Amino acid sequence: MTERAFLSLGSNIEPERHLPLAARLLAGLGRVLAASTVYRNPAVGPTPQTDFLNAAVLLVTSLSPAALRAELRRLEANLGRRRGPDKFAPRTIDIDLVLYGSHVLTEPGLALPDPGLLTWAHLAIPLAELDPDFRHPVTGQSLAAIAERLKPDSALTAHSGVTREVRLAAGLNPAPEE
Repeated sequence: MTERAFLSLGSNIEPERHLPLAARLLAGLGRVLAASTVYRNPAVGPTPQTDFLNAAVLLVTSLSPAALRAELRRLEANLGRRRGPDKFAPRTIDIDLVLYGSHVLTEPGLALPDPGLLTWAHLAIPLAELDPDFRHPVTGQSLAAIAERLKPDSALTAHSGVTREVRLAAGLNPAPEE
């Protein structure tokens, strides 16, 4: 059995290199259906640092949520991610499982849907591009409605060059389908 997994990607250490590499590696975990626009976003957290580039990928996979999360952590480590106590630290890559179909799940280290989807524009806006009509399994809101609510306070700017590279690396048409 397969399920649609909505993933967020972020990087502020050589993101022009790491985001396409992550997209290429994600194709090994299932079939990539879509990749969002890549957006520049100011870093979150108490320490000033370089802006992040963020995107989202829609992946069809046969992996369970826990197995997929474990594979995502393995991919992050392969791309040089070192986890430490500062969850806002700069990183080569951050790949998070935000939605796994309509599943609702709370386990140590894994909450589905990711609670940040309702508060962080850098998660909601790229995810809404993947399937605007998809309904949040708890609130019932469409991804488009969540993104629209967060858009006025966001500081996201599209980064077309990296968007093209991410889509090509994932085996997709570099131009979004209209």
